[in-house]
Amino acid sequence: MWVKTYSKIYQNVKKEEIWRLWADVTNWPKWDKELEYCKIDGSFIVGNHFILKPIKGPKVKIILSEVVINKKFTDYTKFPGAIMYDAHELEETMDGLRITSTITVKGFLGFLWRNLVAKNVAASVPNQIDAVVELASLRTCVQSLL
Repeated sequence: MWVKTYSKIYQNVKKEEIWRLWADVTNWPKWDKELEYCKIDGSFIVGNHFILKPIKGPKVKIILSEVVINKKFTDYTKFPGAIMYDAHELEETMDGLRITSTITVKGFLGFLWRNLVAKNVAASVPNQIDAVVELASLRTCVQSLL
């Protein structure tokens, strides 16, 4: 098993705004510039899935395995001989909103998928989190002006 976690605390951003952006899967490419598109039919709920297409990769089916509104969600994708999980968490702290992402790869071919996919996904997490926070802050700012 391979696990990589990234966590950062942000000030002046609301967990509800981050959650709205996370749950709006179709619009992920607005803040994740490595995505060509994302498509989801139905709601952001456990058991549903979406299709994610990286710019430089094949489309992937992602299944939602845990969804706790305004707190966390976990999704996973199956590869031959391995499963990759991606957990996303929001935690309010005294210093601000802690956003954590944990990538986990399990399975007998996990070493292969770690090197082919998971390491690149994990390396992109800091930029993705910064970008979603930037968009959430901008939306909050605009809403306060209205």
